[in-house]
Amino acid sequence: MSASSECLTARRAALVPCHACGRLEPARVSHCSRCRAHIHARKPDSVLRTWALLITAAILYVPANCLPVMRVVSMGQEQSDTIMGGIIYFLKTGSWPLALLIFFASIVVPLLKLGILTFLQITVRRRSQWRPSFRTRLYRLTELIGRWSMVDIFAVTLMVAMVEMGALASIEPGPGAMAFAAVVMTTMLASYSFDPRLIWDAMECEHE
Repeated sequence: MSASSECLTARRAALVPCHACGRLEPARVSHCSRCRAHIHARKPDSVLRTWALLITAAILYVPANCLPVMRVVSMGQEQSDTIMGGIIYFLKTGSWPLALLIFFASIVVPLLKLGILTFLQITVRRRSQWRPSFRTRLYRLTELIGRWSMVDIFAVTLMVAMVEMGALASIEPGPGAMAFAAVVMTTMLASYSFDPRLIWDAMECEHE
């Protein structure tokens, strides 16, 4: 078998897979003949859109962690806490599982996604050929950990319900909660906008 046949891909054969049904279509067509979905070889403007979303998420991450995420009124006294302040509070009151859950979902997950996607964007921009399989697995990791992005919101919701049921205090969301929700959404959109096939575009056949 020749080197050229070993390296033959759908792209080199002028074929494009449909993103909806997977059918291979000639690159010249604009719509899938089976499901009529729009045909494109790569996600349109993937790099630019991902950079825009990553920068937005990085900017929003600051107020999300600096502004209070909730306001607690108990026995006439009012207290506002940031994410880290809430984590420290739960640690002091012995609620270690809840504190660790919020720390992981609110601090670790967003930073990890921002770091991985930024790294992948830089390697794609430089057309790096360094370990494409590993970089693809890193991208899959961002998809996996993205499912944990809303866990802390459920945890806080549960806490609010428990507090309200006990008539101990009233809790209201703060501006930091809105900023954090925006961080979650923008990082999820950034992960969706990034096209992992760009990682492999820099790889060329050895004997080409």
